[in-house]
Amino acid sequence: MTQRPSEARLPDPNIVLYDTLTRQKVTFEPTTPGRVGMYLCGPTVYSDAHLGHAKKEVAFDVIRRAFTHFGYKVRYVANITDVGHLQNDSDDGEDKMLARARLEQLEPMEVADKYMWSFVKDMEALNVLKPSINPRATGHIGEQIALIEELIARGHAYESAGSVYFDVRSWPEYGKLSGRKLDDQEEGVREAVREEKRDPRDFALWKNAEPGHIMRWESPWGVGFPGWHIECSAMSLKYLGEGFDIHGGGLDLQFPHHEAEIAQAEAAGHAFARYWMHNNMLTIGGEKMSKSKGNFLTIQDVLAQHDAMVVRFLLVGSHYRSITEFSDAAFESARSGYRRLTEALHEVERRIPNAPAGQNAALDARIAAHVQAFEDALRDDFNTPKAVAALFGLTTDLNAAMNTGEVPRGTLEAAHAAYRDLGGEVLGLFAGGSGPAQSDDSQVVSALMDLVLKARQNYRLNKQYAEADELRGTLARVGVTVEDTKDGVRWKR
Repeated sequence: MTQRPSEARLPDPNIVLYDTLTRQKVTFEPTTPGRVGMYLCGPTVYSDAHLGHAKKEVAFDVIRRAFTHFGYKVRYVANITDVGHLQNDSDDGEDKMLARARLEQLEPMEVADKYMWSFVKDMEALNVLKPSINPRATGHIGEQIALIEELIARGHAYESAGSVYFDVRSWPEYGKLSGRKLDDQEEGVREAVREEKRDPRDFALWKNAEPGHIMRWESPWGVGFPGWHIECSAMSLKYLGEGFDIHGGGLDLQFPHHEAEIAQAEAAGHAFARYWMHNNMLTIGGEKMSKSKGNFLTIQDVLAQHDAMVVRFLLVGSHYRSITEFSDAAFESARSGYRRLTEALHEVERRIPNAPAGQNAALDARIAAHVQAFEDALRDDFNTPKAVAALFGLTTDLNAAMNTGEVPRGTLEAAHAAYRDLGGEVLGLFAGGSGPAQSDDSQVVSALMDLVLKARQNYRLNKQYAEADELRGTLARVGVTVEDTKDGVRWKR
């Protein structure tokens, strides 16, 4: 069986993950035994978070939860970008924060706070755990300047017209993450040529603040602001240290953002992330989400139409490295699957208080086998679809046993622990996490439902069928189904 959160568990040495840097599955070996340091590229807080953010955040939330389940202590750092991310991800154009501030007639930091808290609210709805540390780029200007100075001193960066650029020609390994060799890269890609650059592929570490640019700080090169890439190198090293374990993010960030991060950190003499993990994109109606295609959806758009846990279930139902399809059919399938799991969980909770003592050895063995299958799936590059399949296998066996007779309390409690530990604590599908076999609220609901069903039975005995049907209809409208079976009346949510 799984370990309860209060029980000690030795770190599992058999976790395998896909490392983007080496392009193969490798056995995870932490820098510090028993501990995992993870850094995730967080949002640029200039607008409401979209579905792509949901895919990334839920994917790495499950990875983090899985490491915890397997006995590791995890420090999870996810940044907030509130300066330096220019339009089109290039070194030219307006800062995204400034553009939004002008549009909404707010100060840039008002924009940052507004959309940061909007993002936090979305993550809470999706049951994403809060990061251990949530650093903001504007709070770490000093660390970024210090890293830039190290690069200049080592000959990998140069100052030009008040800006500082990374000299990609000085670092032959540039391109090793994305597999793009420097000589094969088209000059000027993703940006227009700037005269102050030695090579159009050089990228900004520090930008000179032109007149009217209200986000500005003093630096050795004049008044300016940091480039987009430098912040993540500086903050990940500050909070996770040299050679930290895992750097994660969306596949769209692999180049140039993550490529630049590696070059900056290693050229400055720092051991950087040992494993790189990237989640794939999502599609809507078979097409990549895009504002230009008119299929762009924010998390709030989706949560206005669908239950947050159904959205999360849809996301964990596909592997983090696979494309996730959002469509009416996908949501209907997710809704049906999630309902099947929760109904089984609630039925177990309903039965536990009155179940006879003892164990069903055969069913216990089946439960243990499903738990093993779940954990094996997560050990293999966090294969959530197979993990979900294990939960459905558990549900099938459990429903069969409950439909054919009484299941003893010990076995029901083992099943409950499996649902709560695996579906709740690891996949995050049951907001509220694990707890006792039946919470105080559940006991109150069960007691009230017993009274309601007795009242319905009295209506039927007195041939007041209209009243009995009305009561049943009222329950149905609030999501409670009443079933008349050969073994008596049952209800489920």
